[in-house]
Amino acid sequence: MPTPISIAPSARPLPEVAAELGLEPDELVMFGRDKGKLTPSARERGRRRANGARLVLVSAITPTPAGEGKTTTTIGLGDALRRRGRSVCVALREPSLGPCFGSKGGGTGGGKAQLTPAIDINLHFNGDFHAITAAHNLLAAVVDNHIHRGNALGLDPRRTLWRRVMDVNDRALRSIISGLGGPDDGVPREAGFDITAASEVMAMLCLSESAEDLRARLDRTLVGFTYDDHPVTAGQLKATGAMLALLRDALWPNLVQTLEGTPALVHGGPFANIAHGCNSVIATRTALALADWVITEAGFGFDLGAEKFFDIKCASAGLEVASVVLVATVRALKLHGGAKLGDLAKPDPKAVARGLANLDKHIESIACFGRHPIIALNRFGSDSDEEVAVVRRHATELGVPIAVCDHFARGGAGADDLAALVEEHSTEPGTTHFGPLYDWASPVPDKIRTVAEKMYGARDVLYSREARQDLKLIERHGFAGLPVCIAKTQSSLSDDPHRRGRPRDFEVTVRRIHVASGAGFLIVVTGDIVRMPGLPAVPRAEGIDLIDGEVTGLIV
Repeated sequence: MPTPISIAPSARPLPEVAAELGLEPDELVMFGRDKGKLTPSARERGRRRANGARLVLVSAITPTPAGEGKTTTTIGLGDALRRRGRSVCVALREPSLGPCFGSKGGGTGGGKAQLTPAIDINLHFNGDFHAITAAHNLLAAVVDNHIHRGNALGLDPRRTLWRRVMDVNDRALRSIISGLGGPDDGVPREAGFDITAASEVMAMLCLSESAEDLRARLDRTLVGFTYDDHPVTAGQLKATGAMLALLRDALWPNLVQTLEGTPALVHGGPFANIAHGCNSVIATRTALALADWVITEAGFGFDLGAEKFFDIKCASAGLEVASVVLVATVRALKLHGGAKLGDLAKPDPKAVARGLANLDKHIESIACFGRHPIIALNRFGSDSDEEVAVVRRHATELGVPIAVCDHFARGGAGADDLAALVEEHSTEPGTTHFGPLYDWASPVPDKIRTVAEKMYGARDVLYSREARQDLKLIERHGFAGLPVCIAKTQSSLSDDPHRRGRPRDFEVTVRRIHVASGAGFLIVVTGDIVRMPGLPAVPRAEGIDLIDGEVTGLIV
């Protein structure tokens, strides 16, 4: 039985954190004093560990706009397991600048369950997002230059699919005309920008097993079609090598720590509502090679990131999940029970009870993957004892383990009950069979319908005229065997962000289906979802400042 450890009140020197994972000094490349990257040899040497590690997935019910503390719970659980003497590593996504300056603020946890250095991780970190942005936009520049310089491949400007990206919310760039100005400024065509978290390069990096795997993915990346309907790839444009050079360091996982000194690999950052929502396969595998317990997350809700975690990431990388933690909050349940956003701090046990239907649907969805959830009720200061009791009773009636957590206020000590449940209910490596929701070889409409019915509870799936044309193109060019990555609002189980609770008897409308051949999936765009978010009426950027050399207002 491992001996519980004493937790340091502040962050440790990073080489000490690396040593806890069994790493040699030359396997950590420092980026300043408190951030670093792990060399490829770290993962290779770690693979020789004889004992199998257990991977714990943290997801959530349908969230409020501010989120329900999924990252905070992941960190708190990691800290709690380490307090109990376990060998543990947290594996998380990198924050995007979009939410930092938009609605949600930083993405490094909160309170005493937080990553450090939080400001650095939220702002630029070790340059991965910028490398991905540069590699993505290099390909866009190569595409336009090829057309401008004679277009030897016959790429049709009207069917050029590769957009540009940047990592801030800017709705004005969603749809643009590029190449204006005259003959020396390129060929005019319709274009646009997505946010970097939605970049296919981001998805490729996060799903790649190695640099050579990433090279193959970049090579086969579809950028458009010729006038006579032949696909054109990045490999044909000879852009792969330069893109890979830009991504050299970005392939290495980043090592930081929690406030309590728990090792954390933070690497890759695709959004779950417009991409696949998981950290990199390389970081996850590295963590599994170096620790006995790996805590990772997939969001926003289970219907988005966690479904893609199982059906895309686990299915392609062969990962096995030992247990699933489902984060719920009283305030989210109240919202799904009919309470208004401005009233979520007011006690309302009846609204909590009405909102339990949303929790029930996510529990049912987890069962679709052969897993039984553990509920982590992330408690806020405004939650009343009566409201918490409503959720406890319901979980007991369902036979679902539940822990009330206050890791935000108490750090790992506030998630000790959750850690005990995770240890009790996690399966041993190699003892469970994983089955995705659908067979990748099934027809595309069948795959979409399966996700819509089983994860969202939809009655039917409708297709726009453009989406039906996309389906024909996908069949014609042999892309139908790819899994589906559904872009959908995170605010509802349906594709309508205003339908709270557990919607029933609704239809999901597919607007477009894009081929992400490098990433290895089809992007199914539903409802009014967009791949470049906009800023809210009062963006978080208005409260962020630099005072006496210190960033303020980013971490609340």
